[in-house]
Amino acid sequence: MAPGKHLDQVGELREKLAQLQAELQRHRDRQQSGEAHFRLLADAAPVMIWMSGPDALCTYFNRAWLEFRGRALDEEAGNGWTEGLHPDDRSLCLETYLKAFGVRQPFRMRYRLRRADGEYSWVEIAGLPRCEDGGAFAGFMGSAIDISDRKRSLFAPDQESVRLVFALTERERQVLVLIAQGKSTKETASQLGISYKTADSHRSRILEKLGVHETASMVRYAIRAGLIEA
Repeated sequence: MAPGKHLDQVGELREKLAQLQAELQRHRDRQQSGEAHFRLLADAAPVMIWMSGPDALCTYFNRAWLEFRGRALDEEAGNGWTEGLHPDDRSLCLETYLKAFGVRQPFRMRYRLRRADGEYSWVEIAGLPRCEDGGAFAGFMGSAIDISDRKRSLFAPDQESVRLVFALTERERQVLVLIAQGKSTKETASQLGISYKTADSHRSRILEKLGVHETASMVRYAIRAGLIEA
């Protein structure tokens, strides 16, 4: 190959590389600008908003969340927010979240979260998977609302029901919640990623541990314990 032609090819490669780098930088600038705009809007929102990355660790909480918790973003980021979970709700909350994250499906759940004043409030959390422009999975984002006043006005949890329900295993509580929400055993198995036989076995053990014989009684226990609304 003639030296001049080789130099021309090197020059073309360098030019293409420079173009790619410039386009990549423009893409990054657009992303940063879009993220900054989103955070500005999120901080003005009256509801609590959170985001996590593709590793399931939380990367962002808006102003409403941080004020509710009385903590800084760097304290809540990662797994820091889990320090505020009520001990009785921690295992079920994290398993529900990680299960939804693993299958990349929307989820909704309720748990008790410690406020800035040190007291616990019931919150309802909803989460949705999010993707980058190219379609790559980018994590989850969601909202949270304080529902303590609503729960207090509707009922006071029955302590015996709470004791029996939380004596169940984490998986059994998940099965109980789904069945109490109207899911069939087959639907419950599919949502939890287990076999029908396993889900039916969990259902049988729940009935036995609660000392009841039909689904309606299971539902009443779930309501009395505050796992679902009537």
